[in-house]
Amino acid sequence: METIVLGNRTLAFRSYGRHVAPERPPLVLVHGAGGNHLIWPPQVRRLPRTAVYALDLPGHGASPPPSCATISAYSEVIRDFADALELPYFVLAGHSMGGAIALDFALAYGYRLAGIVVIGAGARMKVSPIFLNGVVENFMHVTAKIVEYSYHPSTPAQEKERYLQRLRETDPEILQKDFLAVEAFDVTDRLESISVPTLILCGQEDRMTPPSLSQLLHRCIPNSQLHVIPNAGHNVMIEQPELVAAYIDEFITQLST
Repeated sequence: METIVLGNRTLAFRSYGRHVAPERPPLVLVHGAGGNHLIWPPQVRRLPRTAVYALDLPGHGASPPPSCATISAYSEVIRDFADALELPYFVLAGHSMGGAIALDFALAYGYRLAGIVVIGAGARMKVSPIFLNGVVENFMHVTAKIVEYSYHPSTPAQEKERYLQRLRETDPEILQKDFLAVEAFDVTDRLESISVPTLILCGQEDRMTPPSLSQLLHRCIPNSQLHVIPNAGHNVMIEQPELVAAYIDEFITQLST
């Protein structure tokens, strides 16, 4: 993986398609709580005609700790990352906690964005007390439950096991810290202030962040479009990678014309 130093942090990331189609804004991918860049399937990471940057947030994957305590602090990391890579104008896509980061970034640094993609997220996402309070003491049980709630029932067991193993590579205290950041996040009253084009995607069977949360985003964000994807749960981009990649590609094409 590539690394970049941001002040006192080192951030690991993968880049794809640099220097292709300069008329299209680059895409920055941000994973969710306890995740890393591999949550994004190859269809999204290698989006045609688009420069794509998939990063590991601080304390996740190959990026060393400490992690961040708030969604806004993670947004500042994304800002510094974009500055260091000289990305003055880009599309920010986030899944789950990453979606919260995208919303927060649009409110704080909207002038830097061509648009945002919010996947399986909401303006406010209450974390189950089972996850929030039990993740450190009962890490194995809680991570198994997270996987159970993250997928459509038809998802192959092999994919669920792969996600479980990646999730268990995360320090339990970092995962809890992420959950606390998500629990404290609430921009419900500020959604109408988001002025950048917004693509909202969610799985029809999402039990972690139900479609009602995405529908609220669509109602309140002025320049937004929503796609509820069938036969998919919370990890919709893994369950329906071709469809998610097609929606993102179409969105970036719209922004480029």
